[in-house]
Amino acid sequence: MREFGKFGPLIGAIDEGTSNVKFLVFAANTSEVLTYHQVSLKRFSPQEGWVEQDALEILSAVLECIEVTIDNLRKLDINPEDVVGIGITNQRETTIVWNSTTGEPLYSAIVWLDVRTSKIVDDLIKTKGAQCTNAVTQTSGLPLSTYFSSVKLKWLLENVTAIKQAVIEGECMAGTVDSWLIWNLTGGSRGGVHATDVTNASRTQLMSLKSLKWDKGLLRFFDIPIEILPKIKSSAEIYGYISTGALLGTPIAGCLGDQQAALVGQNCMNFGQVKCTYGTGCFLLYNTGESIVHSQNGLLTTVAYKLGPNEPPIYALEGSVAIAGDTLQWLQDSLGILNDVSDTEYHASQVTDDEEGSICFVPAFNGLYSPHWRKDARGVMCGISSKTRRPHVVRAALEAVCQQVRAVGDAMAVDCAPLRRLLADGGMAQNATLMQMQADTLGVAVIRPLMMESTALGAAIVAGRALRVWPASTPSPPADTFLPSISNEEREIRRVRWESALERCLGWATEDDETTQLKSDEIDYTTTVLPSGLFFLGTALLVILADKMKII
Repeated sequence: MREFGKFGPLIGAIDEGTSNVKFLVFAANTSEVLTYHQVSLKRFSPQEGWVEQDALEILSAVLECIEVTIDNLRKLDINPEDVVGIGITNQRETTIVWNSTTGEPLYSAIVWLDVRTSKIVDDLIKTKGAQCTNAVTQTSGLPLSTYFSSVKLKWLLENVTAIKQAVIEGECMAGTVDSWLIWNLTGGSRGGVHATDVTNASRTQLMSLKSLKWDKGLLRFFDIPIEILPKIKSSAEIYGYISTGALLGTPIAGCLGDQQAALVGQNCMNFGQVKCTYGTGCFLLYNTGESIVHSQNGLLTTVAYKLGPNEPPIYALEGSVAIAGDTLQWLQDSLGILNDVSDTEYHASQVTDDEEGSICFVPAFNGLYSPHWRKDARGVMCGISSKTRRPHVVRAALEAVCQQVRAVGDAMAVDCAPLRRLLADGGMAQNATLMQMQADTLGVAVIRPLMMESTALGAAIVAGRALRVWPASTPSPPADTFLPSISNEEREIRRVRWESALERCLGWATEDDETTQLKSDEIDYTTTVLPSGLFFLGTALLVILADKMKII
């Protein structure tokens, strides 16, 4: 073995999220982050409910992050050749289709939050019947929903002329963001590897949880040709080698969906351990070991990780909350209540939950995910009075996150066992007020590691394991602990109040509200909107509220 520098062998991690891309370098022996670079990503919405990103922008951001980070290593007098491999973690479900000959994307990346496929979901439920749709859930672990890649890919195949032509000509490739990155990093149209890992494949709704292969029945159900899909691999093995740039020849040795990566990064490797990542959305994963547990309470069954081609798959129950950090971004960008999202903790700490002026806020902007699965839900604020001020709205936004996490935790308790503690990570977890509110809402301790890059760490760990440079076990990192500080009675009062608000957000978007699909040269457009009268009334109220908050 060759000699390494003072930090020993290094592992890089691409962390491609919904809001930004990072590339971090870890010391395999200590899990220490040595350096990193980060680039923000844009999202755009051509129509109400549509959420897209530029696949080339994502790729460019990844390449920039790698080059700048490697340059940082040189400035730190660390030899870049000590980077022996990299892992990839990515936003899941987001779907990209590209031409295998030109390497060009054939449409924008359709992001996991996108709900344009609502009509496709409704039509499948009506035409296929309950028996078939239940079989989809049993095989894939996932209910029919706009959330997953299956219906996004179906929409693309049905509506984008360039994609239809590429399929006919045998030049179409499709996958989640990890597949797009792996293919491009390993050579692209000049021999790139078209592959994905079991955790990302399990979020497409096209893979069998038992066989860990693309399922013929699911492919028939959604009418997806298997030829365009990537090869499914384990989470920890060599996928290929980087073909260009500062890391030329370096193996890509690990891949995990972002939430599964955070589970590994938080060292939740035993049955019953639970983590929650607070980011754009909010995601709880409950390790169920080698058992496939089908939820009876609105949770998802997914692959947690598979640490090598010959290792057994480990599964998890997942609760997905669509809107978390995006709520605060909305308060800043759309209402102007926040000058900066970082001000959230200050404003929320200025008021308490039970003082005059407090409100309940349910941010169901595009429906509700786990455990409710109600795409007809829309956001509501309840209890607004003349005493309501900006801090009340901000605190209510944080409570919305906590109560949705609590609802998922309650479902996990019924399906498996009650939560004994919760391991927290993600950008929002830096907010100590939120963490304390979460402990109070759940009634269990919330543990927040001081090193917050759990998702990237998980990707580094699986790559390091594949290359046999990462220790088999590592001690738990230093962490802050938040303990419950309210009584069970107060906790129940808050739950009942929240669920009362939740009931009021249901049924706002109905099938009659969906606009007719309009033809264009390339695509059909489908969207779901509120009746115009309700929309303008709601908009007027929010403008008045925002104007009031700005002057307080």
